[in-house]
Amino acid sequence: MDQIAYPNQFAALSTPLIADACLRLNLPLRAAPTQIQALLPNSHCVGRALPVRHYGSVDIFLAVLETAQAGDILVIDNAGRTDEACIGDLIVLEAQAAGVAAIVVWGLHRDTKDLMRIGLPVFSAGRCAAGPQRLDPWQSAALSNAQIGTCTITKDDYVFADADGVLFVAATHAAEVLATAQQIAERERQQANVIQAGQSLREQVQFQAYMAQRALDPNLNFRQHLRQIGGAIEE
Repeated sequence: MDQIAYPNQFAALSTPLIADACLRLNLPLRAAPTQIQALLPNSHCVGRALPVRHYGSVDIFLAVLETAQAGDILVIDNAGRTDEACIGDLIVLEAQAAGVAAIVVWGLHRDTKDLMRIGLPVFSAGRCAAGPQRLDPWQSAALSNAQIGTCTITKDDYVFADADGVLFVAATHAAEVLATAQQIAERERQQANVIQAGQSLREQVQFQAYMAQRALDPNLNFRQHLRQIGGAIEE
């Protein structure tokens, strides 16, 4: 499945559903630090990761944008620094012009008012008026991978981002994760409709039966019970 199809598939899903799908498929949950939040409240996007490491100057961003493909998500590693903003309005405009779908920053941004006007989804750890005062040498992996919290991101990853956070999924698993997330979403939608129709979630998940089983087998956990009855509320 190609990248063009993914935005349509993800449109009705969310990062919590992607996270639950990873859990169900026994895949590692690779989440950006929770400090990284959407600047625009309705941001919701998926795309191939375009990783880059920041060293104090915008030239590194211009270099990586030379390789950008439409729909990529620029993933910037600024080591979570809180003493400088590494992107502002000009780089966001340049990324938008290059076809980038969104920007994820393990660091800070500035020119907030302008970024909100531009409208390109930006996910960052916050804002700072000061730009970089340093100029460090590029490392060999500057354009090939980015460290976002504990996650190492390459061009072989996809980025899923919305108001609940940012997740990374290996491209080899993206189609399977999306399909599983869709199944979970449909099951949860059914459960929500049944609650609104008058049947409690406790009734749907046979909670009294679960508690009775736990009295006989204290090692039984709720996820095991849900798997037995086809529930989906926790994974």
